[in-house]
This record gives sequence, C-alpha cells and structure tokens, in this order.
Amino acid sequence: MLRRIILFVAILAALAAGVVNFTVIKSKISQLQDDRDNQRSQKEDAQHQLAQTKKTLAETQNTLAQTQQQLTDAQSARDDALHKLTAANTQIQDLSDKLVKASKDRDDAEGQLAAYKATGKTPQQVLDLDKMLKQDQDAMYVADQENLLLSHKVASLKAQLAEILQPGFEVPLPANLKGTVMAVDPKWHFVVLNVGEDQGVIKDGEMLVSRDGKLVAKIIVSNVQKDRSIANLVPGWQLGEIIEGDVVIPAHPAS
Repeated sequence: MLRRIILFVAILAALAAGVVNFTVIKSKISQLQDDRDNQRSQKEDAQHQLAQTKKTLAETQNTLAQTQQQLTDAQSARDDALHKLTAANTQIQDLSDKLVKASKDRDDAEGQLAAYKATGKTPQQVLDLDKMLKQDQDAMYVADQENLLLSHKVASLKAQLAEILQPGFEVPLPANLKGTVMAVDPKWHFVVLNVGEDQGVIKDGEMLVSRDGKLVAKIIVSNVQKDRSIANLVPGWQLGEIIEGDVVIPAHPAS
C-alpha cells in the first residue's frame, strides 16, 4: 500500500514538474516568438528605410547631375557670348581706325582741291581731286554703315550676356526704333515686323503694338533677320486684335 502511495506521489510530482516545465517553456516560446516578430518588424522597417534612402540618394544624384549640366551650359554660353563680344569690339576698333583715316583723307582732298582751285590748276586736276573726294566719301559712308551694324551686333551680344548673367533682364531696344506689322498669324500667335537687325532689333526684346495711339498688345522678338523680324504675343497682354499696319515701338527703350 505504501509503495502505491509513494508511486502515486511520484507520479503527481512528475506531472506537477511537467506542468511547471511546460508553463516555463511556453513562456519562453512566447517570448522567443515575440522577439522573432520584433526582429522581423525591425528588419522590414530597416529594409524600407534603406530602399527609401537609396531612392532619395538616386534622386539627389540625378538633380545634382542636371544642375551641373545646366551650369556647364550656362558657362559655355557666357564664354561664347564674351568671345563674340570681343571679336565685335575688335572689328569696331578697326572700322573706327578706318573711319579716322577716311576722314583725314577726305579733309586732305578737300584742302588740296581748294588749293588747286585757288592756284588755278587745270580742270583735269580738279576732276581728279573731286573723284578722289567722292571715293573717300563713299568709303566713309560704307564704314559708317558697317560701324552701325557692328554696334547693333555688340548691343545684341551684350543683351545675350546680360540674360545669362542676370535672370529677368529686360533687353533694351533703340529708343528711336519704330516699325509696323507686315503680317499676322492668329493661329500661332506671331507677327512679322518690317524692322530687323539693320534697325537695331535684338532677340528677346519686347515691343508694344499700338493703333491710333492705343495699346493693342505686347510682343517679344523670337527671330531677327536683316531687315525684318518675327515676334510672339506675350500672354496676358493682348488688349485687342493685331492687324497689318499696327505700329510697334520698344517696350524698354535704351537710355
């Protein structure tokens, strides 16, 4: 009987120990599961943050590359404009020297002609001097015209350079510039003007269109040719319909 009791007690003790062990193990298993779930969640969060960081880095690198390219393009455009400006100034100086020489030759010829007339030289000598004077005057006229064209070119190059270095720069046009509308394209919103490079028109220069003294619209030059130019309508500035014969003047005349 005692042996049965002892055996029963041993069985009960074993069962109790098993229950305790099971409870402890279950608690540890739950803790391990919780730790595993936390680690998995942290790993997923870390992977998401890493992917987001890589995406942001790629976008930043792309933006930096675009900015560097824009800076390179702007520097190239600036250097090109400075090179053209230097060349144009050199041509102007050469023409100025030629103009000074032509003026001196003309003055010398006029002085010689007056001297020959005063001393009673032959008609042939007078004709030769008169011909020489006419040639010098023609040379001076050509030099004046070339100088004027180069001045317009220099103004255009300076405007291009200013647009590169000064965002929002308003391109000035000659204060005495005045032209008319030769043709209108209402579909594509552009007009053709009867003034161009010879008259001092510069690309991106703005002009006011008027009729009978009333403002009709504002236009901006998009293409310049020798004696005509093409301009587009500035959005929000059309107060009326542009027609052939309308007068155009600079919106920002040079001082």
